[in-house]
Amino acid sequence: MRAKNRLTAGFLKSPPVGKHCDGAGLWLVQREDGGAQWVLRVTVHGRRREMGLGGYPSLGLAEARKIAGRWRDVAAAGRDPVKEREKEERAARREDISLAILTADAFEARKAELKGDGTAGRWLSPLTLHVLPKLGKLPVTDLDQRDIRDTLAPLWHTKADTARKALNRLSIVLKHAAALGLDVDLQATDKAKALLGKSRHVAKNIPAMAWADVPGFYASLEEPTPTHLALRLLILTGVRSNPLRHIRLDQIEGDVWTVPADAMKGRKGATEAFRVALSREALRVIDLARPHARNGFLFPNNQQGVISDMTLSRHMERRGLEARPHGFRTSLRTWLAEATDAPHEVAEAMLAHVVDGGVVRAYRRTDFLEQRRKLAERWADHVTGGAGQVVKLAGAR
Repeated sequence: MRAKNRLTAGFLKSPPVGKHCDGAGLWLVQREDGGAQWVLRVTVHGRRREMGLGGYPSLGLAEARKIAGRWRDVAAAGRDPVKEREKEERAARREDISLAILTADAFEARKAELKGDGTAGRWLSPLTLHVLPKLGKLPVTDLDQRDIRDTLAPLWHTKADTARKALNRLSIVLKHAAALGLDVDLQATDKAKALLGKSRHVAKNIPAMAWADVPGFYASLEEPTPTHLALRLLILTGVRSNPLRHIRLDQIEGDVWTVPADAMKGRKGATEAFRVALSREALRVIDLARPHARNGFLFPNNQQGVISDMTLSRHMERRGLEARPHGFRTSLRTWLAEATDAPHEVAEAMLAHVVDGGVVRAYRRTDFLEQRRKLAERWADHVTGGAGQVVKLAGAR
């Protein structure tokens, strides 16, 4: 056995900078700034482990030797002292493994991949509004399917989409807790879903305007305000509200607007941006909006951000319209089906929908930009009051 108790109280009154061995893996590390730290080095299953025991002189020599002896015994028994200490700390602070704490930790771990949801807080809202007020203080290791069922039952048949999102988020939190080494039931959400039964909620599509009525609404957007101009460009391009509201001047080159991959919903893990063919009318709208641009954004709000989705929706609501901004995508897609002979894959590409399997897409390396450019011009002709004749694409099957 290696010699122990090499250090003395006299030496510790003024130890030089460096590492000083007390024996059997216990070291005092004296820093240049005057501080010092006790460190224990042990070997577990052939793997060297190092753990800090505390600072000196708050932790004296005798106490450091006592603590070191305890963790050496743990290592001798074949257990990792670092992990054992972590388990003890978690057990001593039960509130640190509450569902609320683990939810916040899981959110931080995945926030970077959540696109706009990370900053807008929509990922968290199903839990913060409907789950954490009732279960937030519960240790995540105690959470079971009955807790989840009782919490989500009031939503299951009335707000099914919210309840489904809450279940999905809870599953992610439980997997995160399991990855941290906590003993959780990873099937709790699936069991809760089985207990809740089939939802009676019938999903409703977002109200859309008939494509024949779009020109009349477009003509009413005559003022060059950010709201009117944003709605015009939304109609003309068929994109979703989020990339439209966050459009930047540096994303526009010529008659092409390149939407970053991470802004495209439904393209998780996508590495390619999406190109939007801009019609002459769309370019005119962009030019009208340029005087409003700030910090690179074409449609800024009065603070530091961009125009909100609610601003666009409320404008239509105040006009007494049932349709909502997102519904213009449906208007465009229906027009493509009823008033053009565009192939299915081209029509779907107009709305940035992902079609076919990954293998097919890997070999079909086109985004149909030129075909979409022609359709964008015809759609612009329609919404600005042009003729509604059937559009034919050259070479279309």
